[in-house]
Amino acid sequence: MPELHGNLEGIKKATLTEIKALYDEQIPAETFIPYPLLEKLCGFSLSVNREIALYISRYGDILDVIIGKSDRIDLPELSLRRSAARLSMVRCVHTHPNDGGELSDVDLSALVTVQLDAMCSVGVGRNGSPTTAQCAFLNPDVHGETTLSEVVSAKSLPDAAWLRQIEDVDANYRAALPASQADIEKAVLVGIEGEDSLAELAQLSETAGAITLESILQKRDRPDPLYCVGKGKAEELALTVQTLQANLVIFDEELSGVMQRNLEELLQVKVIDRTALILDIFALRARTSEGKLQVEMAQLKYRSQRLLGQGLVLSRLAGGIGTRGPGESKLEVSRRRIRERMADLERQLRALESQRSLRRKRREKNRIPIVALVGYTNAGKSTLFNRLTGADVYVKDALFATLDNVSRPVTLPRGGRALLIDTVGFIHKLPHDLIEAFHATLEEAALADVIVVVSDGSSSYLLKHHKTVQEVLQNLGASEAPQIHALNKADLMTNGETADPDAIRISALHGDGLDALLMRIEKAVSAHMQAFRVFVPFSAYHMLNRIRKGGVIREESYRDDGVVLTVEADRTLMNSIRKEGIRILDDEII
Repeated sequence: MPELHGNLEGIKKATLTEIKALYDEQIPAETFIPYPLLEKLCGFSLSVNREIALYISRYGDILDVIIGKSDRIDLPELSLRRSAARLSMVRCVHTHPNDGGELSDVDLSALVTVQLDAMCSVGVGRNGSPTTAQCAFLNPDVHGETTLSEVVSAKSLPDAAWLRQIEDVDANYRAALPASQADIEKAVLVGIEGEDSLAELAQLSETAGAITLESILQKRDRPDPLYCVGKGKAEELALTVQTLQANLVIFDEELSGVMQRNLEELLQVKVIDRTALILDIFALRARTSEGKLQVEMAQLKYRSQRLLGQGLVLSRLAGGIGTRGPGESKLEVSRRRIRERMADLERQLRALESQRSLRRKRREKNRIPIVALVGYTNAGKSTLFNRLTGADVYVKDALFATLDNVSRPVTLPRGGRALLIDTVGFIHKLPHDLIEAFHATLEEAALADVIVVVSDGSSSYLLKHHKTVQEVLQNLGASEAPQIHALNKADLMTNGETADPDAIRISALHGDGLDALLMRIEKAVSAHMQAFRVFVPFSAYHMLNRIRKGGVIREESYRDDGVVLTVEADRTLMNSIRKEGIRILDDEII
């Protein structure tokens, strides 16, 4: 349970425990503050003869309970302040022991300084009951000015009017923001692993369109179950967020629903984790219908795991005592809608996967070797793909510039052809839900005849990135295929440290080393092929096209009744030729 703050000296432990129970109160959305809660607050205020303040969020949660001196309460921490151009999304209700409910100049000063939604004072009668109350709001038209309500009876607070006043003031503040400021997200990054992972998180943040104000690292073996970082560090983070006027905090670790809720209550800004950030970038980058479906599926899986509630108590689907009434709970409605949408997405993705399977079978029939480009995000795969195939795949110096698989034929040095596939980039801590959603797409890499692992030779994290790529390939079941390692951006390399001493150094941008790479690809493709001679009669001349597509013709000589070919291909093509009644002259490797 959260702690009490302020002047606690001289108050009995039992009384402090009772006051601390105020944190358990939940205020309805349509109520400024319930009268029974006011009665408790005023009763406690009389018993300790001090002012007591409640800081209440717009969601009805009590964020802080502060006990002051008999005539005043010190200003709250600025962690309540969200932005210099916005309200804090928190209102303060405090008592005036042995006095009326009129607001003081100190109260109004606190309202302006912290930019509270509202400041309300309640008088405490001699018997501890609430007497009168008054509320003040910021004046959006005149900076530093306030608007006062009338003094009203505490038993009949104008809840609707006061809450509407908060909404109106906040709307005016939002409208006064320049569009450039309103749309920019200013982020503080937080991690527990290391500086390199935080640096990558900053790149991801920039890719998503946010401005990184500061990065904070607290080295820990494992995340704290409540705040990811320690409680003290979380409180420091709250001060940093408000000092920098940040409106977003991004954690480098995956947050549980409990962590995210606790952090947002403490920080009073939006909190997301690395997984949500990557999913957001994928949603931004997806171009094809399949890519968009896959991203939505991953996002729904992520959200469904973070719906918080009271478990079976909130479920009305099982029936029985305690479940009858108006219908499903809000939580269960959310879960049901997510389940229905996920089922619909799965049907659409299965249909697209069937189409891909047909295309794959057609390629296998034609026997075109598959070469997949894989690697860490922003390693230069798409630039290399464009160089080798003459395509115009979107290229940008940013993480996840390419999301959807693209395939084009490529001509090998000795005249053979292969199908080159450009795949989505891998990244450290690639979300599991994303791998599952993109499994069908990533399967193209798993089924490739040859995998070209493209690495950024200029990166100081070259070895770590290479390890991440190998781990993802292992998870996909693609680690057995022959691999060729290509060190891209070799012209920018500052050291000779590589994961593979046989790696080919290339520059996809300038074209250096590409001939050597193509020769290495051809050698790898040919490793499981053999040369044989075949006679194709003119009556089966249509087979020539299939042989040309499925293999490499080394020699070709014509006779009166047909043509004799020396072909390099695998046994799949040989068997296909035999089934068509075409005579193999020599099965031995030439």
